[in-house]
Amino acid sequence: MVERQIAARGVKDPRVLDVMRQVPRHLFVPPDQAGQAYDDHPLPIGSGQTISQPYVVAFMTEQLRLTGTEKVLEIGTGSGYQTAVLSRLARKVVSIEIRPELAAEASRRLEAFGASNVEVRAADGFYGWPEEAPFDGILVTAAPEKVPEPLLAQLAPGGRMVIPVGGFYQELKVIERTPEGLRERSVLGVRFVPFVGEAERHRDGDGPR
Repeated sequence: MVERQIAARGVKDPRVLDVMRQVPRHLFVPPDQAGQAYDDHPLPIGSGQTISQPYVVAFMTEQLRLTGTEKVLEIGTGSGYQTAVLSRLARKVVSIEIRPELAAEASRRLEAFGASNVEVRAADGFYGWPEEAPFDGILVTAAPEKVPEPLLAQLAPGGRMVIPVGGFYQELKVIERTPEGLRERSVLGVRFVPFVGEAERHRDGDGPR
C-alpha cells in the first residue's frame, strides 16, 4: 500500500511513510470491509460516513509538516484511523466527531491501538476546542463551503490547517498563520462528506484571504 499508492504518488516525508506502514488500517474499518482496508479507495464506516483512501490520509498528514512537538486538532474523527496516524506524529491530538456513536467506537479503537496522547470529544467541530487552543495543526476531514472562523481563530502562529472546502467541487486547502496574516493555497481536488452542523448555516463567503 505505502509503496504503490502513497510514495509512488509523491508523498515523501519519511515519518509519514513509516507511520502509514505501522498503523493497521484493517483495525479501523468495519469487519465486513477489512478485506478492502488496504485498497486505494474510501470505505464506508457507518452513519453515512467514510474512511478516506490511504493516499489522501498520507497527503493531508504530510501537509501539516509535523515534527513531533505539536498539538493537533482533528475535526471528524470518523473511524479513528487518521487520528491514529496523527497520534504517532504529534505530541498531542484532540479530535472532535459530531456523531456520538462514531466518537465512542473510535475511542475504543484508539485505546486498543495504544494512542495514549489522544482525546476524543463528541461535539460540533465548527466551534473547535477552545479550551485546548491554540493548535499547531488543524486537520479537517469533512468539507464546509466556508472555512469556519472559530477554527481559524484557534490556529497558532506558524500553525497550519488542512481542510477540504466546497460543495460538489471541493479543493483541499492549506492555510498558514504567518506574521503577515493568513496565507491560503489549494493543493488537491478532493471529494469529502459535507461538514454538517453549524457549518451548514455559514455557507456564504469565500473563507480567508
